[in-house]
Amino acid sequence: MEIVSGRIHEIRPSGMMIIVAQMPEWRNMSICGNVVEIGIPDGRLITPEQRKHAYALMRDISDWMGEMEMDTVKDLMKLKFMVEEMKAIERRIFSLADCDMTTAREFIDFLIRFIVANNIPARQPLTECCSDIERYVYECLMLRVCAVCGKSADLHHVDAIGAGRDRDAVHQIGMGVLPLCRIHHTECHKIGRETFMDKYHLQPIPLTPAIGKRYRLTAANLGGQ
Repeated sequence: MEIVSGRIHEIRPSGMMIIVAQMPEWRNMSICGNVVEIGIPDGRLITPEQRKHAYALMRDISDWMGEMEMDTVKDLMKLKFMVEEMKAIERRIFSLADCDMTTAREFIDFLIRFIVANNIPARQPLTECCSDIERYVYECLMLRVCAVCGKSADLHHVDAIGAGRDRDAVHQIGMGVLPLCRIHHTECHKIGRETFMDKYHLQPIPLTPAIGKRYRLTAANLGGQ
């Protein structure tokens, strides 16, 4: 892959950019199609708050791993993030001392997904440092863990099915749902939907067939016969 620097020639109101770059030895290149990857530097440095969140999450991972040193955990998680998450054009060694805000945000979200997937106890509510709440809730749903505390969860319907209706016969696809343990499920009913969402910075997502099957909903629930 040939990586070169270019200049932004024009930015249109629609978001379309015209970028001019000089390609050395372009006649000798094998160019397949007209689609290219473009990486634009963020220009903003990691914030102290982002750095604090990243180290707190890695400390939780370090405790879970037992005797592994914090520096080793940091190197391991950064390498895992680079290989699994970063695009080829962005794949590079980065430092939490001076990386850009975008890299920091994506690394923090990666750490959160790792913690959720491995059921690692966290000292702080993960929603407080998560930038992609919808993706976080979805992964908690698929793993059947509470989006608030990480304990075993059931499916909570944020969009009420309605009193007197047969839950097993209601077509639920598209209804807003959350994965909540019994304690937080009860709390949500007690303090009300909006207050609960504001308190824990959560966002329900529409029920999909994949989520429904994970919770063993009936064919009628999933739109079948």
